Amino acid sequence: MSSPDPAPRALNAWPKSVQEKIETLTARQAALRAKVQRAQSDEALTRARLSAALMDALAARCEAEARARVGALAHWRAQAISGQRPARRNRHRRRAEKLVVRLGGGPLVVAASGLWLSGGRQVSAIAAYVGRGVDPTAQPHALFDQAFYLERYPDVAAAGLCPLVHYILQGGAELRDPHPLFNARFYVEHNRIDLGETGLTPLEHYMRIGAFAGLDPHPLFRTDHYLTQAVDLFGAREAPLAHFLRVGAASGLSPHPLFEPAYYASQLGGEVAANPLLHFLLEGSARGLKPNPLFDPAWFARTYPDFAGQEALTAFAWRGRDAGLSPGPWFDGGAHVAKGGTSGEGLDPLTDYLWGGAWRVGESAPGLHTSAYLVAHPELAATGQTPLGHWAARNPPGG
Repeated sequence: MSSPDPAPRALNAWPKSVQEKIETLTARQAALRAKVQRAQSDEALTRARLSAALMDALAARCEAEARARVGALAHWRAQAISGQRPARRNRHRRRAEKLVVRLGGGPLVVAASGLWLSGGRQVSAIAAYVGRGVDPTAQPHALFDQAFYLERYPDVAAAGLCPLVHYILQGGAELRDPHPLFNARFYVEHNRIDLGETGLTPLEHYMRIGAFAGLDPHPLFRTDHYLTQAVDLFGAREAPLAHFLRVGAASGLSPHPLFEPAYYASQLGGEVAANPLLHFLLEGSARGLKPNPLFDPAWFARTYPDFAGQEALTAFAWRGRDAGLSPGPWFDGGAHVAKGGTSGEGLDPLTDYLWGGAWRVGESAPGLHTSAYLVAHPELAATGQTPLGHWAARNPPGG
């Protein structure tokens, strides 16, 4: 007859011999090991389910935000009645404008351009502005930065012509930028056909047609992104960029998903920037200040010397998809594109990541696994912040 199984005795009876003690310890270790394994399996399953649920929730959130952008843009286009399409500004009209200016009619040319923002033509106010000539402190009531234009194009001051008049007669055709947030070459690249049909300068086209069609005036100003924040724009006849310059920037509204005003302002110390994006473009980028935790202007400039002379974030937002550019040392733009990022909307790699690619593409940096990071930081489900952005904000270079 075989001896009875020692396990029940080992687990439930006090051992009397060395052999029984060994058997008891062995059985207890085996039972404990099995219990730990079951607990670990249950925990792993729970974590996997939690991770999947969080990923689904965040992906759904991004999809809802995408629908909101599409809906806001469609609503804007439907309600922003642009009025009668302006007559074509042909060669004969341009010659007539030059003649009028030579005869002292610069204010009339400005009024006819539609660039003056006040209601009506207000010829007297325009005449007072034009009369100040190349004074850099004379700022027209238009989406035109006089001091910027004179500094960027010193030949304008040498010509002695009122800067806004110069832009209308000559600068627009030469694709000069009338404002730091209006990139003429970018605007022409995306709207070349209609600009050719109307004969308008890029800024005239934006203020009279493009703004109300939802067109973007600069690589760092996305109209669809801005409209979801500036709800008071609906029902008002104001260009989104003009609204941003008037009240949006001071209210902390974001002009582009790659620019986080509060994060940027946190790097300024006691310095105050009335318009954080303008401060970044004119000064902060060159100082290496970051527009968001994942974009490093200094790193970008060192890594992509072909863009020397161009502001880094602007270049990335404009050309990032075409070249698979990376925004910093922690995010591989080319790898993101290769995995399917930026498909569909033509976004740069980082914007795609922030707008849902984090949950579609998966791993965003070597060693940083999205699902595992989410489980460790479930609070991201409430904030919508991406794992890599959350990590980078807490681990700045040299920190």
